[in-house]
Amino acid sequence: MSFQNKVVWITGASSGIGEHLAYAFAARGAKLILSSRNDAELERVKNKCLGAPQVLILPLDVAQFDRIPEAVQKAVAGMGQIDILVNNAGISQRALAKDSAFEVDKRIMDVNFLGTVAMTKAVLPHMLARKSGQIVVMSSVMGKVGFPGRSAYAASKHALHGFFDTLRAEVYRDNLKVTILCPGYVQTNVTVNALKGDGTPTNVMAEETRNGIPADVFAIKALRVIEAEKEEAVIGGKETLGVYLKRFLPGVLSGIIRKREVG
Repeated sequence: MSFQNKVVWITGASSGIGEHLAYAFAARGAKLILSSRNDAELERVKNKCLGAPQVLILPLDVAQFDRIPEAVQKAVAGMGQIDILVNNAGISQRALAKDSAFEVDKRIMDVNFLGTVAMTKAVLPHMLARKSGQIVVMSSVMGKVGFPGRSAYAASKHALHGFFDTLRAEVYRDNLKVTILCPGYVQTNVTVNALKGDGTPTNVMAEETRNGIPADVFAIKALRVIEAEKEEAVIGGKETLGVYLKRFLPGVLSGIIRKREVG
């Protein structure tokens, strides 16, 4: 696949993985639609997307489901088509299940799972009509393995696999591709913005995140996966071994997980 002049829509594009995916796609000559809740940061990212023939800023909160159809109309009107949808918007968590308000669980599911589903369902008719398109979903190693302090986050990511594995089979004959990316620890502000049990951000970067792979390195690896139209890929450091332990030595993994503290 060549990304030259392909229209790529990235949610959560104002920072972290989404920001660096935008730069990577721009370097490959893609046209970009950038969405997030932060207009000013989107402008900053747009100005650094060197190589992109066209960049459209489309502010959007994916948890405001009723506004998504209008955003899709604006995206198609502004760009003519949508070739690749990158569902990257998300929020994490740092609190035990017993200490987390239900409203926090709901917020995380609304953004990570239902927001991704709502975006996809709004874009899907356009792709089906063209018999062309690729849907990229940002899951996590936590979409395969649950860790203490991440109950709702892990649930939201696990749910993505169930939905999009099914969707992949349903749209196969329509020439649509579905790719699920599972990052390990990546150097972003994901832990800084993660929600505590009361719904406020931690404002602390976890050591594991600080020591993760750089976001630009992740983006380059992710583009290779997207370009190859792979169904799924795990990208990260040694923490990704947890996915294979879960499959082959689940008892060993459970023992390791039980010793972990929330962080």
